[in-house]
Amino acid sequence: MGTSATFEPHPVRGRFNAGFFTAFDRPIDQLSRDRKRKIFSDLPPEVVEVGPGVGANLRYLPPGGRMIAIEPNPYMHAGLRKRAARRGVDVEIRGVTGDAIDLDDQSADAVISSLLLCTVADPERVVGEIRRVLRPGGRYAFLEHVAAPEGTRLRRIQHAVRRPWAWVFEGCSCERDLAAVIGAAGFASVQIDRYSVRSPFVPASTQIAGWAIA
Repeated sequence: MGTSATFEPHPVRGRFNAGFFTAFDRPIDQLSRDRKRKIFSDLPPEVVEVGPGVGANLRYLPPGGRMIAIEPNPYMHAGLRKRAARRGVDVEIRGVTGDAIDLDDQSADAVISSLLLCTVADPERVVGEIRRVLRPGGRYAFLEHVAAPEGTRLRRIQHAVRRPWAWVFEGCSCERDLAAVIGAAGFASVQIDRYSVRSPFVPASTQIAGWAIA
């Protein structure tokens, strides 16, 4: 386990994002529901989620299961606990960042994340940590938004709004090639689907979903 990058909770952004993702949970979920049902199917009773926020993915876990939540934003914790209790999922929150997950090597059968790697300072390091904690044959299931193809109108929009978008959404970048990051992380196999969604959150319309096997 390495040394984590410093995460300083911002009292305005932290509270805003907790409220935003609580208020817009259902419409955001509708945009990706079919993809999440596919990639989060057949999960084991215990999963690690990196960056669960207020618990958008708890609905895809079996009642009676357990989540180890890697969530450094303390403003997300209350909502995450409440939603876990409603879903009948036991949640253990660890307030560390994804670049220094405080779990042993090869200690997890499954790790999940969604809309995470766009926000972290070093996505390569975070994916490396995810691979480190997975047992051989363990699965990393993910859904992320990524950069649109070069030269497209959407890519120009992503570039134009990158600074205010990143400030509001805790460092989120719309211009990353996260498929390449995951593909280069040393997993035994990787399956990635690329697609677009019709969304009012236009910069996040180009997305990937899939899984990687350690």
